[in-house]
Amino acid sequence: MRISLSTGTLFTLPLGKVVAIAREAGFDGVELIINQDFQKVNCRKLMEELAEIIPINSIHAPFMPLDGWGSPIDSLKRCVELAAAAGVPLVNFHPPSWMGFEVGFWRWMYTVMDFQKEVGGGAVIVTLENMPWVGKRFRVNPHILSQTAKFIDFIQERNLFMTFDTTHMGSGKANFINDFYLCYNSGRIRNVHFSDYGHGREHLLPGHGILPLTRFLNHLRSTGYHETLTLELSPEEFPRDERIIVESLREVLAYLRTGTGSATP
Repeated sequence: MRISLSTGTLFTLPLGKVVAIAREAGFDGVELIINQDFQKVNCRKLMEELAEIIPINSIHAPFMPLDGWGSPIDSLKRCVELAAAAGVPLVNFHPPSWMGFEVGFWRWMYTVMDFQKEVGGGAVIVTLENMPWVGKRFRVNPHILSQTAKFIDFIQERNLFMTFDTTHMGSGKANFINDFYLCYNSGRIRNVHFSDYGHGREHLLPGHGILPLTRFLNHLRSTGYHETLTLELSPEEFPRDERIIVESLREVLAYLRTGTGSATP
């Protein structure tokens, strides 16, 4: 099992600093979130420079408009092209938001019959991420395919793989283990986004929320999951002191390796 750090975990720091911290903390690689750092630059060269510091295990397609990246469809396809050129094995993306009126994106998804062939080109694994429930009085999921059963049906029918996000699933069901097994038994999980959830806050450090994360890691271990596990936290979980950030990440990484039985490379 490869254990990655999402660059979004420390997105308030320069990108080069984030990947250097990931390497110092001992992660096997990073999930590279395509954000404002990839506007008006040579993206391939930037990725090559980052990959010299630590392997890029996956790319997260933009989830906000970026200059020069076009529509969500365009940006997803561009991410796949960059991944294929750089030897990055996986690209993850968010489903369309019905609340955000992403109708064109929504319609396009239903025209694709085989995502691995038509989008991934047979060279890059394409995954769709389950999304969170939001709201205080009335909980709502503003994205399509919010129900686990419909999500699974869609990815199976259209040869699409999955990134299972614990905090997103836990925002709707604190005891999400059964939903995890439904997804796992589909044979479609290729990446896991790992973090805690509680009191309306997402992407917390393990133990700062209410999710059964130690149980979840034990389930990963017992099922023999051997794909990527990506730690995806909020920068607000860390102080500004870089030394403390590195030590905190080392502690979480040790917890993940122990819970999953993953050996240090």
